[in-house]
Amino acid sequence: MTMELRHLRYFTAIAAEGNFTRAAERLGIQQPPLSQQLAALERELGVRLFDRLPRGVELTPAGSAFLEDSLALLERVDGATARARRVAKGVAGTLRIGFTSSAATHPAASDTIASFRTRYPDVHLSFLEGNAASLSEAVLGRHAQAAMVRVPVVRDPDLRFVQIDQEPLVAALAASHPLAQRARKKSTPGIGLRDLVKEPLILVRRPGAPGMYGTLLDACREAGLTPKIAAEVENMLTNLMLVAAGVGATVVPSSMRGILADRIAYLPVQGAGRMVAPLTLLTHREDTNPAVTNLIAVARRVLD
Repeated sequence: MTMELRHLRYFTAIAAEGNFTRAAERLGIQQPPLSQQLAALERELGVRLFDRLPRGVELTPAGSAFLEDSLALLERVDGATARARRVAKGVAGTLRIGFTSSAATHPAASDTIASFRTRYPDVHLSFLEGNAASLSEAVLGRHAQAAMVRVPVVRDPDLRFVQIDQEPLVAALAASHPLAQRARKKSTPGIGLRDLVKEPLILVRRPGAPGMYGTLLDACREAGLTPKIAAEVENMLTNLMLVAAGVGATVVPSSMRGILADRIAYLPVQGAGRMVAPLTLLTHREDTNPAVTNLIAVARRVLD
């Protein structure tokens, strides 16, 4: 006989009941097969596990030691089984989620993480930062299970794109800039695209996050305007720091209005058509982790 988990369950049931008949009833089997299985187990181990008494059995010293280890082993097996089932339902396991700097400032990003942690506290979350290109590659390479970006820049068929929200792009200028001060005096504060493009522009580098860069350039092209680029930076937070320093102007999603709000004026752009910034959740199409499905569902609900 090769020992199996069922033999340990038979043995522990007999030990708990102290009687073959009651143990057989508890296990839902007949007594003779149970006695045969125990005898076979004792032969395999080469030790006597029970002393037979007139009205039952009692553990031998070897049986007591074997019981302690058997119970510990069965507890670990039961725990592993329960954990596997929880992971299969997406209520346990691990998720690695990436964020671009501009996506991280959107309220839906923090709301999604907070809501997911509340609903699925046994799913361990880890995080990484990057631009839209690097995070797309991380999801494609299975180094991350999901990423929140603005405009997707890698259109690989293996990527799934879930748009969570869409918001206007607004111009950002130093608060002391004459255009910002003039805009404040208007009944409807704002800045025309033509006036904005006269300013040196600071943009996020095209290779890493060309989405909003392209949106602005497309609006300029449609209006027959040629922008002058003062600087290209790695992320939007550096972008806004340079705006506050008076290096130039830029456009950012409206949810970033709170950053350096005492030094930067955020203004609607007039005459630019519909310039918008989406918030997009990226996952791998072939990812079968149920926790990813749960994350998508939570992200879709946070703005409902």
